[in-house]
Amino acid sequence: MTDPVFVIHGVGSRDRKGFAERVARLQRATGDRWDMKPVYWGDLGADDRWIGLTIPGLGASGGIEASDPGELRDGSERPPADLAATLLSSSAPVPQAEVRDGTDGNQSDVVAAAAVRRLGAASSGDDEIRDQGDVDPGRAAAVRDAIAEHWASTTWLRQVADPQLLDEIGAAITAPLADPRVTVTSGGEEEIRDEELRGIADFVKRRLDDLDRVVGATVGAAAGRVNSYLRTELGPGVTRFFGDVLVYQRHRREIHDRVRATIDQVDPGLGREPERPVRVIGHSLGGVIAVDIATAVVPLWTRCLVTFGSQSPFFHVCDPRGGQLRPYADGTLVQLPPSLGAWTNLWEPLDTLAFIAAKVFRLHDGAAPLDVPIGHLASSGLWTHSAYWDLPQVATAIQQTLA
Repeated sequence: MTDPVFVIHGVGSRDRKGFAERVARLQRATGDRWDMKPVYWGDLGADDRWIGLTIPGLGASGGIEASDPGELRDGSERPPADLAATLLSSSAPVPQAEVRDGTDGNQSDVVAAAAVRRLGAASSGDDEIRDQGDVDPGRAAAVRDAIAEHWASTTWLRQVADPQLLDEIGAAITAPLADPRVTVTSGGEEEIRDEELRGIADFVKRRLDDLDRVVGATVGAAAGRVNSYLRTELGPGVTRFFGDVLVYQRHRREIHDRVRATIDQVDPGLGREPERPVRVIGHSLGGVIAVDIATAVVPLWTRCLVTFGSQSPFFHVCDPRGGQLRPYADGTLVQLPPSLGAWTNLWEPLDTLAFIAAKVFRLHDGAAPLDVPIGHLASSGLWTHSAYWDLPQVATAIQQTLA
């Protein structure tokens, strides 16, 4: 093995033995080329035993009681616009207009256009959507007018901002009418045709009502799942994160001393001068600790640093870290001191606690820190902040950086 590599854990780590085993697995995953030394500071972190007492729950005694899940009945209540819009929108803008609060915009126009296109589908089971010019003008006008008239009275459909979903809603409204076996009224005389058009309007209204109830039930179910997930899956990790961050802000020196003491146990001369820099790996808040100590007034001279799921750039732009770092201002990149030689920063796309560094910092030689995205694995689930340790891409990136 070559020189030692010091590995600093992140938030919520309270198991010294478990952390040591995790570091041992990482060492094996990187080919046993480096002697990885765990730097444990979890005993100095936040006391999170009583955090659960501070977190409100739906239906909690004395709090706001949850609505009965079966309450999405008649669509008479307006949903929370921000929640519904979030669940029913996409990153793609709605054509010709951006729908923000669901009270205006051109959703009904998009739905009407899709409904008329679907009305023009060929008969005999052919679902090909033809040009609107292939549709009987009277039927097309009746559909457009009915949607325009009734759209504003919907509760949930008005919150839809996803263009693809709007298209599907329009197609669903008139899909039965595209089947030549389906008629609104019988007959073909002009007098009866007027009655048919009135029937189309009633038909469209009923279809909108049905779809509105379906979307409302979908939003209710999705919101319930989101709430449950946030409480049971994300909640513990997020609360421990903030707890440890608060403790670190108050006890930074004590935690830095723990890092220094761990290094001294290996060699008291490591990291104290430019000629004997150390290699460091930091996860989450451990990465913040590593950057802070490498850029302190009396720094830990660091040859190369690998961080993953870390927050140094975010913290620095919000509240400058001090030491040898000047604040970020006016788009001017922050120069890192020579005590931090190289920096590779890994981030996973679903990790909301991971941030990139290259748009905030520059290394002493003018190069940018290397931000490396790590592909998401389905086996990682949705709480990915702790998934880095066992990802092959992370082990490969560490090997390349340390080498």
